[in-house]
Amino acid sequence: MAKPPTHSAALMIQGATSDAGKSTVVTGIARALHRRGLSVAPFKPQNMALNSAVSADGGEIGRAQAVQAQACGLAPHTDMNPVLLKPESDTGSQVIVNGRATGTLNARAYHAHKPKLMPVILEAFQRLQARYGRVLIEGAGSPAEINLRENDLANMGFAEAADTDVIVVADIDKGGVFAHLYGTLAVLEPSEQARIKGFIINRFRGDIALLEPGLDWLEAKTGVPVIGVLPYLEAFHLEAEDAVNASQRLETCGLRVCVPKFRRISNHTDFDPLRLHPDVDLQFVQPGERIPACDLVILPGTKSTRADLGFLREQGWDTDLDRHLRYGGKVLGICGGYQMLGKAVHDPNGVEGKPGTTAGLGYLDIETTMLPDKALQNAAGTLSLNGETVAISGYEIHVGQSAGAGLNNPLVRLDDGRDDGAQSPDGQVLGSYLHGLFEHPASQAALLSWAGLSRARESVPDYRELRDAEIDRLADSVEAHLDWHKLAPLLKLNPEDFT
Repeated sequence: MAKPPTHSAALMIQGATSDAGKSTVVTGIARALHRRGLSVAPFKPQNMALNSAVSADGGEIGRAQAVQAQACGLAPHTDMNPVLLKPESDTGSQVIVNGRATGTLNARAYHAHKPKLMPVILEAFQRLQARYGRVLIEGAGSPAEINLRENDLANMGFAEAADTDVIVVADIDKGGVFAHLYGTLAVLEPSEQARIKGFIINRFRGDIALLEPGLDWLEAKTGVPVIGVLPYLEAFHLEAEDAVNASQRLETCGLRVCVPKFRRISNHTDFDPLRLHPDVDLQFVQPGERIPACDLVILPGTKSTRADLGFLREQGWDTDLDRHLRYGGKVLGICGGYQMLGKAVHDPNGVEGKPGTTAGLGYLDIETTMLPDKALQNAAGTLSLNGETVAISGYEIHVGQSAGAGLNNPLVRLDDGRDDGAQSPDGQVLGSYLHGLFEHPASQAALLSWAGLSRARESVPDYRELRDAEIDRLADSVEAHLDWHKLAPLLKLNPEDFT
């Protein structure tokens, strides 16, 4: 059990660019502290992502903060991510405050709304400070985005309001790392520059001796110390905050799984356990591509079910699905993908866009009506498939309620007495509102066996154990390659504990 906090320290990790490694650095440092029995919690003032999680207090937060909470040995809480933006179009997002949806705003309206959110963010941050000895704060995007500086909630605007020190991370694998760090510092205001107490270079490959002249130059030019150079971790996996990493496709002779990539795909982390499975070849089908021959097609979650159903048809994927089923393939729909499998999706109140009805794919005898209130809860129960019943757990994040005769053949019986999902009479099509179907070893094995993987029971990895092992691997790297004599004062630590 973590030691109770005797004092509070906070440190903000910002990035020179998007995807510089902010999430991983926070996660690694958090686990390193937690392993020593220190009280630590993650925090992200404002997140924009379609990958989200249900917190222990029944709200919705960014998926990255849920993983960081795991690194800290904590249950995720809405205070860890008080503002979450879930894009619904190129110019508008659903705004979630303290775990609850408050409405949809376009970019200009949200910018004007930001000053009202800073007090909410600071209150959540202060609650964490009161409970935990250290708070690790993750920025968003980059503080160098000067067009977004006014009313900033995510980077230096928050750091100034909360009076926190900052470390800037840059990804050397992208190239131009010294320009990224030097340029980021150069465009900041003097008070913001003074907050930067160190640089971290991430994803380095090669001989560190060849990099050292550049490090010396950077420190001489900026007066900011380099706190460490983190190596590139081969085959490293940590759930992505938002972007789909299609490069992790595995070529195997086992089960072939295809996932059409919708415009507003959400919670694609559902498929991470399959991407890591040694007998599964998972492929994201990109816009403009056709769904190839495969064993299983999974329709993923989406923030805009009707719009993405139209997008599916524009791509010709409905024709591909018909062909896939004629040849005996299997189809699984999750959340919004499940809603698409029915006869119709109704949105009379314009919850996800313009009011109206869109015809579904018609594979399941259900219809879905979008409702203003979002279902947010963790869930557990039993999955019944092919005459077998296994334990399952997951979480619900959706608007809409499904009805119809197809629900008389549910996929899951939840512990609270509700039924979830549906199975087609021929057993080729399944649907469920539950995210996380593949994380539980027993349910993953049952679903892969249904899809045609004969060795499913022999080769199912425990995804939750894999995720925790990767967090430990990240913490090992952070402990070995950061200069804790430079980092320790920023977190009120004894550097000798890390040597």
